[in-house]
Amino acid sequence: MFQWLSNWILDGLKHSPEILLFLSLSLGYLIGGIRIGKFQLGGVAGSLLVAVALSVFGVTVDAGVKAVLFALFIYAVGFESGPQFFRSLGVKTLREIFLALFIAVAGFVTVVVLAKLFNLDKGLAAGLAAGGLTQSAIMGTASDALTQLGLSPEELSRLQGNVTIGYAVTYIFGSLGAIIVCVNILPKIMGREINDDAIQAEAEQLHGSLLLGNGQNFALSDVTGRLYRITNKVNQTVESLEKVINGISIERIKRGNRIIEAAPETLLKAKDIILVVGHRDAMIAAADLLGEEVNSAQGMDVVMNTQDVEMRNTRYVGQNLTQVLSSDEVMKLKHGIYLIAVHRDGQPLPLNNDMVFKLGDVITIYGTDGDLRRVVDRIGAPITKSEKTDWIFHGLGLVVGLIIGLIVIRVSDIPITLGAGGGALLSGLLFGWYRSLHQTVGNIPTGAVQLLKDFGLAGFVAVVGLSSGLQAINTIKDQGLSLFLIGVVVTLLPMLLGIYFGKYVLGYKNSAVFAGALAGSRSANPAFGEVLNKAGNSTPTNSFAITYALANVFLTLLGPLVVAFV
Repeated sequence: MFQWLSNWILDGLKHSPEILLFLSLSLGYLIGGIRIGKFQLGGVAGSLLVAVALSVFGVTVDAGVKAVLFALFIYAVGFESGPQFFRSLGVKTLREIFLALFIAVAGFVTVVVLAKLFNLDKGLAAGLAAGGLTQSAIMGTASDALTQLGLSPEELSRLQGNVTIGYAVTYIFGSLGAIIVCVNILPKIMGREINDDAIQAEAEQLHGSLLLGNGQNFALSDVTGRLYRITNKVNQTVESLEKVINGISIERIKRGNRIIEAAPETLLKAKDIILVVGHRDAMIAAADLLGEEVNSAQGMDVVMNTQDVEMRNTRYVGQNLTQVLSSDEVMKLKHGIYLIAVHRDGQPLPLNNDMVFKLGDVITIYGTDGDLRRVVDRIGAPITKSEKTDWIFHGLGLVVGLIIGLIVIRVSDIPITLGAGGGALLSGLLFGWYRSLHQTVGNIPTGAVQLLKDFGLAGFVAVVGLSSGLQAINTIKDQGLSLFLIGVVVTLLPMLLGIYFGKYVLGYKNSAVFAGALAGSRSANPAFGEVLNKAGNSTPTNSFAITYALANVFLTLLGPLVVAFV
């Protein structure tokens, strides 16, 4: 009975390997959420470990699934960070270049020294570099370099096989060790928590403005509404009263039991109840001038909405806030409309008189539906908020990224390529930047972006664990732990040296930015995913994007160099 049951389960798993994929995610996040002191493995590392354990079933998931999941993850990361990335490019990025170069050199020296100390052949050494540094492209460049040595077919086949063995044994810890270093060790050496520094960096980018989360609102809103019973300003028109108290608008009038139109020429009479909407400071002034405040009045509820508009009117471009608000056209239009915020490249701008409008600025205005319709077209194009994803835009973005990843440039017969991951990241950055300039296209809800990142990365590492875990376990059984332990050193030593180099030579102060840069320098995508989780925002992404692109080149070059020097 037990044999039949086990055969039935195994047969079912072979026909539905996705069961193991989702089981790895479920159990992985469960284990990853366990906290021991200040140490927490995290969902991505947990998924990897569970997948390695489940690999004993001998069931693998198609490699195409791994490629799709990783492309979704890395594209979403790039899209979310595109505006900030291109804004941050400059002299400051030199330290990311030096860090990526340092990690590559340190990794190369570590591999060569250990290979000579333990008498590893060229194939095992190259596999050690590919797995311990989690750069699969090294396998390809190393295997190609071996063909240039004039070896016999048997010896060439043996060495190329050893590349795969070295990679399989060391890749799992290569991913796990990078997570531990970036998420747990780096903050201790820096003496600063990733989450705290991420919040600080975001506050600096926002110029002191507060970024509200879903469901959050300010206790003291800038624009508010009040009901007043007229006792002071009797027989004045709506228009004249609004001019006296700048910053308010009268939206509704109740006279006796009747609701009458709040037209500019409407005369206000004693005991009229009026609904006044305006900026908080103007409302304070209105309280003393209009009369007594009324708690409620039937029929006086008015629905107000907020609308984002993309600035396209060239008449206002290049003018500051004072010039725009005092222009004749705006003076006629702005009744009942309140400027709430202005964003540029995804970042809020301070609403002071010197702020200058630019094409593509996102202007947030507040008012009734009728007032909003009157004004929106004069500013530009309304940005429709939707829970749907613009897959015309993002499908094209992924296609462009994967095509970029196919491009190979040869330098002295060494193939240099960004690969699918680097291509998708670059495309995500470009499409995210374009979306920031043209907010009417490329919509994707924040929750959808987060799902792509979480599921894409955790699913990717789970597929890796299911595919490579059993081979690594069997190789360790056959050859002992020596190669695995050597791989541990190759994974940890360059990163630990990189932390001290980054802290004391390059001058990294912010642990969130540094952790992103370090993960990118090692092409350590799982580590970067956990860094993002710890940060709670996209602060680490800019530094990661730069070092990740460089690492794809620097680390790929190590394949032929290891073959040449071992």
